[in-house]
Amino acid sequence: MAYDIRLVKIVTGEMVIGKWGEDGQTINDPAILQTVPSEQGVQMMMLPFGYPFEQDISGELDTKHVLYNYQKCPEELKDKYMEAVSNLTLSSGGLGGGLGGMGGGSGIIK
Repeated sequence: MAYDIRLVKIVTGEMVIGKWGEDGQTINDPAILQTVPSEQGVQMMMLPFGYPFEQDISGELDTKHVLYNYQKCPEELKDKYMEAVSNLTLSSGGLGGGLGGMGGGSGIIK
């Protein structure tokens, strides 16, 4: 099943990625994206929306809180999100089973 995964900015200013509901009224399994400064520049960190009280990416967010809907969500970000939600590592293609530089689905993605 293919999910409609979208990247949005909500009224609190947070960037959220999640599965757009079929009814168009909810974002299912929302995760927050935060930028973290590092020696290499800036990295993105993905956290459950309910963090630190919830450790799993679950729940739903009403779309009435969406301020901006990004037109494009990078495929790598969608892959990382699906890994975090499903706790499975997505292959970069082919039958070689390579991870393609992807990390594990620990819930916190760097």
